[in-house]
Amino acid sequence: MPAVSPAEVSARRSVPAHIPRPEYVDRPAPQRFTGEEVKDAETIERMRIAGRLAAQARELVGSHVVPGVTTDELDRIGHEFLCDHGAYPSTLGYRGFPKSLCSSVNEVVCHGIPDSRVVEDGDIVNIDITAFLGGVHGDTNATFLAGDVDEESRLLVERTKESLDRAIKAVRPGRRVNIIGRVIEAYAKRFGYGVVRDFTGHGIGTSFHSGLIIPHYDDERFDDEIRVGMTFTIEPMLNLGTPDYDMWDDGWTVVTKDRRRSAQFEHTLLVTADGAEVLTHP
Repeated sequence: MPAVSPAEVSARRSVPAHIPRPEYVDRPAPQRFTGEEVKDAETIERMRIAGRLAAQARELVGSHVVPGVTTDELDRIGHEFLCDHGAYPSTLGYRGFPKSLCSSVNEVVCHGIPDSRVVEDGDIVNIDITAFLGGVHGDTNATFLAGDVDEESRLLVERTKESLDRAIKAVRPGRRVNIIGRVIEAYAKRFGYGVVRDFTGHGIGTSFHSGLIIPHYDDERFDDEIRVGMTFTIEPMLNLGTPDYDMWDDGWTVVTKDRRRSAQFEHTLLVTADGAEVLTHP
């Protein structure tokens, strides 16, 4: 199958004026996060609502990942769903990103910009969508199969989801965040998959990305203690080949160096007394 290449990006979609915007929209960068990684009960409840809506948007858009649809049409579906429910699409205007979700096809690792490219039979398409609602963000993604997908790609997608599920089970108060990457990398190595290092999970709440980093590979330097009330994402990206990548001229689209396929799954989590609650289930 030929490599994915840039296509036409349509005009920016409007958001109704009554929907509150994150502070960073149309600014060069977000304000520096100075809050707590541990959230209070009221913030957590708002995050449950935002996370659930983001998950519903993810599944709705994913149900339209079929041969013949454009990624721009997928963006329209996600954009209108969030706006119809009073939420702002968090990616729209974040550091200049022009669309309301990321659509990453085949060898695109992450941050693909929806455009006029038509989804083809056999493609795998990651949909990464975030809802800003009630002053907090809910961030999630999943990789969907379009039509008749080859066995190697299908297994990559299944195993990437499994790596996320295993990582979530490893979350416990008192452990260090590097346990998450250790679990993901150990599982991925069984199949010879490349584990992407330079794009990570992150703290989330009133800020889209707080200072907390959640790596998906084993690295002792990441030794923040996991504490009850923390909220963060885990979002492993596994590649059929090398973990190395190239960046398109758009400054966003990341593709595997060897142009082999990549898959990703993501949930926003709340650390509880005995593990983790997934906030991005529909």
